[in-house]
Amino acid sequence: MKAIVLRQLGEASNLRIEEVPDPKAGPGEVLVRVRAAALNHRDVWIRKGMYAGIKLPIILGSDGTGNVESVGEGVDSRLVGQSVVINPGLDWGDDPKVQGAAFRILGLPDDGTYAELVKVPAGHVHATPAGLSADEAAALPLAGLTAYRAVVTRGGVQKEETVLVTGIGGGVSAFALQIAKAHGARVLVTSGSDAKLERAKEMGADWGVNYRAADWVKQVIAQTGGGPDLIIDSVGGENLNKAIELVRPGGRIVTYGSTTGPAEQVEIRRIFWKQINLLGSTMGTPAEFAAMLAMYGEGKLRPAVDRSFPLANAADAHVRMEQADQFGKIILSVD
Repeated sequence: MKAIVLRQLGEASNLRIEEVPDPKAGPGEVLVRVRAAALNHRDVWIRKGMYAGIKLPIILGSDGTGNVESVGEGVDSRLVGQSVVINPGLDWGDDPKVQGAAFRILGLPDDGTYAELVKVPAGHVHATPAGLSADEAAALPLAGLTAYRAVVTRGGVQKEETVLVTGIGGGVSAFALQIAKAHGARVLVTSGSDAKLERAKEMGADWGVNYRAADWVKQVIAQTGGGPDLIIDSVGGENLNKAIELVRPGGRIVTYGSTTGPAEQVEIRRIFWKQINLLGSTMGTPAEFAAMLAMYGEGKLRPAVDRSFPLANAADAHVRMEQADQFGKIILSVD
């Protein structure tokens, strides 16, 4: 099969297409012929050597959709030919509150979806939601699952609450906007790009503010009458202190990423004085994945897709992600 193989850390140009042996489905596994895969920031961090447990060579890619090519021993043969989307969160464990020691994400250490074929446990393929294109279905798994757990399970979003989603434009933030709106919340967004703010409004955001404005924090507080009930943040760094300043007393902050690095000094006093709930969230359980898919299977929501690249142009897709100009998911078309 053809696959994008990373053999050396560093530049995007290190992502090269090669002919490699076809994987084979073992007991309890299925082999999926991939139609489309999607990028995540995780892929870029691995490529640059900024991720734990890196092994080389590796085929990156957590997200994918396609058709079941074959099944291993003990798997229902009626799956062959079915259109499926892959849950990339492997071996979550028995506790829904936190992932177990064996938890890992497809694409490292297991070879991932930047390939014509990928093998996964049979329990990690789900019927593709009706009405979605291959690109849209490929966009769902990692980002949709992360957003669902952050907004619904950890954030506990409620109807008519005000939710602030920071850094709109990335895959998870776009899903967080859609999921919060679907639960009846009023959703505000931030971005450093006015064009992204306008796109977010087209997707249903009620209001947006450019964080490059000197008074953007005051604007949010005024717009919300004292601060949002819930903040969904992937930015981290000093933005976490802004979130602590912004959130309504007794409110919740859910953080699922730290794209700007650590905060030099967290305002602990504000956390306890304002009675804030500061919550961490990573990926999600199999049950949450199924619930997220069901939302997008109702026909009311469609994933935001930025641009599609041929598999052979994976390096160009990585450059696109690093430029941070995208809105929604960047896709690799495999077929």
